[in-house]
Amino acid sequence: MLKEYKTIEEVAGPLMLVKKVEGVKYGELGEIELSNGEIRGCRVLEIDKDNALVQLFESAAGINLSDSKVRFLGRGIELPVSIDLLGRVFSGIGEPIDGGPKIIPDMRLDINGVPMNPAARNYPSEFIQTGISAIDGLNTLVRGQKLPIFSGSGLPHAQLAAQIARQAKVLGTDSKFAVVFAAMGITFEEADYFISDFKRTGAIDRTVLFINLANDPAIERISTPRMALTAAEYLAFEKDMHVLVILTDITNYAEALREVSAARKEVPGRRGYPGYLYTDLATLYERAGRKRDSEGSITLIPILTMPEDDKTHPIPDLTGYITEGQIILNRELHRSGIMPPIDVLPSLSRLKDKGIGKGKTREDHADTMNQLFAAYARGKEAKELAVILGEAALSDIDKLYANFADAFEKEYVSQGFDEDRTIEKTLEIGWDLLSILPRSELKRIRDEFLDKYLPKKND
Repeated sequence: MLKEYKTIEEVAGPLMLVKKVEGVKYGELGEIELSNGEIRGCRVLEIDKDNALVQLFESAAGINLSDSKVRFLGRGIELPVSIDLLGRVFSGIGEPIDGGPKIIPDMRLDINGVPMNPAARNYPSEFIQTGISAIDGLNTLVRGQKLPIFSGSGLPHAQLAAQIARQAKVLGTDSKFAVVFAAMGITFEEADYFISDFKRTGAIDRTVLFINLANDPAIERISTPRMALTAAEYLAFEKDMHVLVILTDITNYAEALREVSAARKEVPGRRGYPGYLYTDLATLYERAGRKRDSEGSITLIPILTMPEDDKTHPIPDLTGYITEGQIILNRELHRSGIMPPIDVLPSLSRLKDKGIGKGKTREDHADTMNQLFAAYARGKEAKELAVILGEAALSDIDKLYANFADAFEKEYVSQGFDEDRTIEKTLEIGWDLLSILPRSELKRIRDEFLDKYLPKKND
């Protein structure tokens, strides 16, 4: 029998103070029973001697201090897991919201997980094909990697996230592939877009969705990514699946963290975010990776909207320290109708060289990637020069590079949100674009590859 307390001292916004408690632990779940028999959930945020500060999962309206009772459940937030998670849609605290039955669990897992021992990690080394040229060809995603997408408000990161979730696959392996998709603080329209898109394309069958809406409580938003990563750990390390986890939007998550921190009257850090924001984000991101002696893996794509498109804002800044690169969406490209508007020059995948080459993608991948980067960078410089000095100031070779930059954006980067390109198709488009330039300019590609792959119209 659980002990009940009628010692609620005060309620302030989403927080409640319960006095004279015994044996209650940080993170423990509780239930508040109102005088009319209604039950509301809460979670312990802080313990000070025999006082417990708890956060309410729902509104504090109607809680009468003298008539309400609190009981603590002796456990933290847990996710019931089984292979039946696939194809289902859950709320941010793991309740089914798709009209289906509750999960009959193989086990119940604490959503805070257990840190992966660094010595037990395997190095990421296998190519994941997203079907998006700007990622596959130039900023390659590798199995077990953490590769965030930095976006801005109004940019189509939701469509890009759905496209990656639909199209991603590990080539040349029989292992099963699953996607865990967690959306935090999104509108009902966005939630409906993700769910209907996955159902329309059949991707729902290999996907687990956790949806937290903008009007859901902040405490639920904080638990949503942990729910998703717990589901991913089960599928990866118990069921030997390759799991791609997409978390959108990390900015909404950090705002919820700031809200809870402010309610607890903690000393704020940069821009009002709690001083432990780095540590908190690291506890999420570092749950991705590959384990020795395990077939499964977790690859993580966190998506965040940069406030005012500011890369130095604490959320993208700290995320960049913890993760292995970033894909950056660009507002100018978006205005020009380039979809997806991925800005390849400041984007970076620090592990791309580990997942490409012979036996993984193709032998010419590294050389063509370097040449495309170099040619596009020079083409952008030539275009900027033309804006300042006029086109007459450009040499003939500069004009070729400027034409290359335009063609590169229109044909290579831009592909819409429904086209799924194989890595061979991406490399082929790259070679076609490089044929705009004279062979003498392709100094970053070995002659053997030029002979083999460069379209002959150039000779």
